[in-house]
Amino acid sequence: MSAVTVSVTQARPLPLDERVTAALLLGFVGALQVSIALAHILLAGLLTTWLVRRIRERSLPSAPPFFPALLAYAALTLASSAFSVDPAASFIDSKQLVLFAIVPAVYDIARGPRAATVVDVIISVGAASAIFGIVQYGVLHYDNLGQRPQGTLSHYMTYSGLLMLVLCTAAARLVFGSRDRIWPALVMPALVVALALTFTRNAWIGGCVAVGLMFVLKDFRLTALLPVILAALFVLAPQGLINRLTSTFNAQDPANQDRFAMIEIGALMVRDHPLTGVGPNMVPRVYDQYRPDYAVNDTNPHLHNVPLQIAAERGLPALAVWLWFVGALTVSLFRLFRRNGSRPGTSRVLSAAALGGVAAMLAAGLFEYNFGDSEFLMLFLVLITLPFAARRTDDAAPSRA
Repeated sequence: MSAVTVSVTQARPLPLDERVTAALLLGFVGALQVSIALAHILLAGLLTTWLVRRIRERSLPSAPPFFPALLAYAALTLASSAFSVDPAASFIDSKQLVLFAIVPAVYDIARGPRAATVVDVIISVGAASAIFGIVQYGVLHYDNLGQRPQGTLSHYMTYSGLLMLVLCTAAARLVFGSRDRIWPALVMPALVVALALTFTRNAWIGGCVAVGLMFVLKDFRLTALLPVILAALFVLAPQGLINRLTSTFNAQDPANQDRFAMIEIGALMVRDHPLTGVGPNMVPRVYDQYRPDYAVNDTNPHLHNVPLQIAAERGLPALAVWLWFVGALTVSLFRLFRRNGSRPGTSRVLSAAALGGVAAMLAAGLFEYNFGDSEFLMLFLVLITLPFAARRTDDAAPSRA
């Protein structure tokens, strides 16, 4: 009588520090759309535990191929601070550069299937945030330019920017996912409605560009749906939203007029300070020196345009490096997207979501300095890092999307 021995290999439980770090990552990503204070606390814990683990394992952090451009941008920001109108204030404002550490941290922690779990959190919390914004509009009378839906965040611009990125993520899973498409399909109407109700034109433009890009990546013929969708939204929208949309094309609209003034102001700042700019957070300080008579506002916190703000605040070399970052990121993401061919799955969804996020950031960034908004920047950095993290070491793991 022979005996057959069957060995069952059980999955080795993850080390405690890795489980804690993963939990902190998910908590941080969820908190981004709820509370900036809570997000900062969880981010501090995340980076601390991640660095402790790296030190304990005696391993150096690694990062995606676009990260050197971010480091160069950080270096030029510090150089700009040194030559700023007020160096001390500029160096203090440059603390936002610490957020770039999100990239190597997410790249290390969100490996394999864990990247899809991060996406689940982004979409789910975004759905709750969108519903809350709709309630604010319909019940709490956040229904005009003076009081717009802002979720649980401090500003409607931040809220609309985050909704725009969540919209990109949900659309990518809906268009390119092989499974789990019911949830984003249910969430999408709430995201679209909430984004529309913010009255934020730059986010409308960014969302449309991102969705249009995904249609092109999937099947160019799908772009024919965009005019139909926009026409339907135009017909169903309240009169206040229609007025806000049509004001985009009115050169006499005060907000549009002030943006023309900001372009002139930014150009003059670049002319006078081409190499290092006026310094981080110094645009409001010197605004009055360049303000033309036709400008509407006495001052503005920034120039409502990402490339112009970077050039005026940090100089033309910093702008060139930022464009290097965008170019390197876009090329790398397209390579990841094409490498997956027509196969649906996590990698394709994440690459499409990140490409949509980049397109949305660039389009909306022509009318708003979203790259300088901490909440927006943190979620953006997470979103663009996930496709690279998903391919690390756990590539052979089952795909989910």
